[in-house]
Amino acid sequence: MSTDRQADAPTDPATPEAAPSGSEAAEPQGAAEAGPENAAPHAAPEPHTGAADAGGAGTTEAAEPPTAGDGDGSEAAEGEEAAADRPEGGAEAEGGAEVEGGADAQGGEGGGEAGKPALSEAAAELAAQKVERERIARRKAERQGPVDAGAKLSGKAADLLAAVRAVESGEKPSPVYFDEAPVAPRRAPEAPAAPRPARPAAPAPTAAGIEGVRAVLARGGAPEALAVPAATALGEDAAERLAEDPWRLLAVSGVRPTQADGFARALLGQDAGPGDERRAAALVGWLLEQAALKGHTALEAPTLEAALAQYGVPDPAGCLEQAIGEGAVLVFQEPLGPPVAEGEEQPVRVLVGLEGYALAEESLADGLARLANTFNDPADWEKAATGPGAELIRAVSGHGLVTHTGGESARAEPLALLAAARDLGLRVCLAAHTPAHGAVTVADLLSGAAGPGRDADGQFAVDLLVVLDAPQLDVESAAALVESVPDGARLVLSGDPGVLGSAGPGRVFADVLAARACPQLVSRTPDPGPVGELVSGVGVGELNQVDAPGKEVVIVPVRDAGEAVHRCVQLVAESVPRAFGIPVDAVQVITPGHGGSAGTRALNAALKERLNPGPGRFGGFDPGDRVVHVPSPGRAVPARVVSADAQGLHLDTAGARIVVPKEQVESRVRHGWAVTAHQAVGARWPAVVVVLPGDAAQSLSRDWVYTAFGRAERHLSVVHGVDQALPRAVAEVLPKPRTTRLTGLLRALVAAAQDQPE
Repeated sequence: MSTDRQADAPTDPATPEAAPSGSEAAEPQGAAEAGPENAAPHAAPEPHTGAADAGGAGTTEAAEPPTAGDGDGSEAAEGEEAAADRPEGGAEAEGGAEVEGGADAQGGEGGGEAGKPALSEAAAELAAQKVERERIARRKAERQGPVDAGAKLSGKAADLLAAVRAVESGEKPSPVYFDEAPVAPRRAPEAPAAPRPARPAAPAPTAAGIEGVRAVLARGGAPEALAVPAATALGEDAAERLAEDPWRLLAVSGVRPTQADGFARALLGQDAGPGDERRAAALVGWLLEQAALKGHTALEAPTLEAALAQYGVPDPAGCLEQAIGEGAVLVFQEPLGPPVAEGEEQPVRVLVGLEGYALAEESLADGLARLANTFNDPADWEKAATGPGAELIRAVSGHGLVTHTGGESARAEPLALLAAARDLGLRVCLAAHTPAHGAVTVADLLSGAAGPGRDADGQFAVDLLVVLDAPQLDVESAAALVESVPDGARLVLSGDPGVLGSAGPGRVFADVLAARACPQLVSRTPDPGPVGELVSGVGVGELNQVDAPGKEVVIVPVRDAGEAVHRCVQLVAESVPRAFGIPVDAVQVITPGHGGSAGTRALNAALKERLNPGPGRFGGFDPGDRVVHVPSPGRAVPARVVSADAQGLHLDTAGARIVVPKEQVESRVRHGWAVTAHQAVGARWPAVVVVLPGDAAQSLSRDWVYTAFGRAERHLSVVHGVDQALPRAVAEVLPKPRTTRLTGLLRALVAAAQDQPE
């Protein structure tokens, strides 16, 4: 372990971690047996040791002849556009929005239901999958049903409703336009703004307010289903505000500019032009919200102006100036490069952001600086500084804020710190992104559902708070967390910088590391075994061949998506349980996206048919189904379906019962045999099957592969259909940058405190 404050930290505060979100926990199993067997009717020959086609990674399993054609497999899900079925990329917020680009500003949206091509019927699993998916599509279509007037929605109304439902269900990826937002090195501003409180929650709309919005929507040809979300988003006098400014409909998640333009033309006629000031103002806010879905807390002004131009705004610079002048957005200047000589002009970059994220980032920087400057002299913890966590214990004894980085094995060090602090009589708390032994989740800690509780001042009753999975902290949850740590307490942020980052905006952990405002402990404890060796290589951009005598790593080449689904089901249901004694429930499938011919929906349909067949009488679910519950964007809680009644769908989550209201089931519950890497981050399973179909090649990146492969404890199978795209992604495709302000703010605050006289 290194205690060097500079060691292994990012050198550029703009170098981010890509985004995501929670997953399913697994129970450790017994010792592994000899290598996996494949004795099913369609099994491949016995695996042999050799180099993978991808350029490395242990044992390669010889592929059996393809048993199914490579059909498209995209579902005709309810109101879903074809673009929704591309693999995930960037932050996977469950409430994400559709991909946006310049072309969208000129043309309309393709709504309604897409045709659903069928896979070939050679394999029994794939045939069952086809039947299952058709049945689900029919059920969704029936559940969508006609409107009260007796006719289904069509045209603009159907497009709007389809887009909103697709986003609310998490089926839409976030916009990709902001993935390439230019990022430049930065210095801290001289005088950062004072922290301010977070945004209050919007009050629930009244029945009269909803009816008023419904009437305005009807006049503009928009679906009545948007009435509640529009009334909630627009607040008091929502109907009047929407009638005066139809582009305010963009405040509803899932509504796109071309759809808002159509709504505005229906209400305003020829007065609704591309240069309308109301349209331009709404687009500024909408573009910044879409950027937040990709992890940015702000955008550079030229980037925002270019996006406005793509949507036909005649004067993007003037539009942005007007939005700033009216207080709709905030503007910031950050110096670039080292200080210049007196009389010379300091280069700066101009950032534009929404107030809520700006205030959260400033509040977070203030809280971190407060903790970093808490202690001047170390406490006497030397007797406790023994074992694997000795250096971490020494660092925490003298500092209020410490970062700790390392892989899965490095978690033993913060656990040793907690044990030592307990022995010293301190009040301690361990928090993690997903449920873990001895830890509370960050969400439960903030809500008060678990943890040490709060004192009379509303702060945590702790002396030491250790947060695992720190890369999963978004800026708003991190701000709330740090604000709740009392003066005199210590905070340790621990995590693996190589994994996918938070589902929400910000790159908190990477920014804190880049600011170098506190001691940075870098664990040198390697992850054990062939899987650990493989993942460590991926972390430095190398997909190495590893020696896997017990077939801990197996590569399963496939020729098309149909074969990928078949082999995945075979591995989960037969090969891995038989070879390693690992129960089926402890095998997790991970794939790059929800859609496509081998995405989570297709894989879950096939796995359900094999592992828990049923009619799906509870909104597509049956008792015993393995699911993930998404209570909020960025969280994916593993669960089992118990039953359903008039209240909703009853789930069991690690022994606790929850009820998901029936109107929320479709958007908040998914089958969970197969998940995305963003949903899996933070958890591990005894065995993991990573499915890489050919259509996922463009969505792969080093941090995605690192995260997916690293979820395996004992065995990793890679169903490999992307050829050389896998080693290329590991070597060349780095995490997409995120534009944030935290590094500069934190540096300035810590430096200002150090310059103050004693």
